[in-house]
Amino acid sequence: MFDFRIQQELTCVAEGEGHFFARVGAMIAYKGNFKSEKVLLDTNQNQSVLKSVMNLAARKLTGENIPLMKVSGSGVYYMANHAQHVSVITLEPGQSVGVEGENLLAYTQDCKYGVRFIGVGVASQKGLFTSKLTANGKNPKVIITSDGNPIVLETPCVVDPDAVICWTGPDPNFKADVNWKTFIGQTSGESYFMEFNHPGEVVIVQPSERASGVHIGID
Repeated sequence: MFDFRIQQELTCVAEGEGHFFARVGAMIAYKGNFKSEKVLLDTNQNQSVLKSVMNLAARKLTGENIPLMKVSGSGVYYMANHAQHVSVITLEPGQSVGVEGENLLAYTQDCKYGVRFIGVGVASQKGLFTSKLTANGKNPKVIITSDGNPIVLETPCVVDPDAVICWTGPDPNFKADVNWKTFIGQTSGESYFMEFNHPGEVVIVQPSERASGVHIGID
């Protein structure tokens, strides 16, 4: 079993033995004996080939097909991504977390990985699907990245879809607020929000917005 810890905010250190899953290219160094192999179909254990193929197809169609690798061995393994801030999330038994694919760095073998539909948007170009990780064992941990120090909010709350990283509990509703004053000269995504109404859950956002939407301006 691997223990995950954060070193100097920008690096995740996995120490132990066994295996876990990480996005391709996450490794920056290691001490010990490790091997990495690209995951071709699915990271879920004890699942039929048919279900694995269907999950792969869903990931490709939804744009959440994160290139993943299985890391096996023993020792100390260091991971990072473009000097982004790194956080470790420990899931409760049966708990799920929705994670934006670009913010997923790694997770333990005790997490079931899939893709879920989160809603319909018209004014925003944000993807309508997100990665889903569900606790399925004794050591369910998810490692995420963020541009800058993450902001942890308790629901209910409303967040910018271009700043959200992950959340627990039910998926959000989409709230449009498009009018002449907010629309002209801004990206449409800035007037489209994710509304989390179920109390007592957690939403994590980053102090940075992804580029999205269509810019409309007047010369």
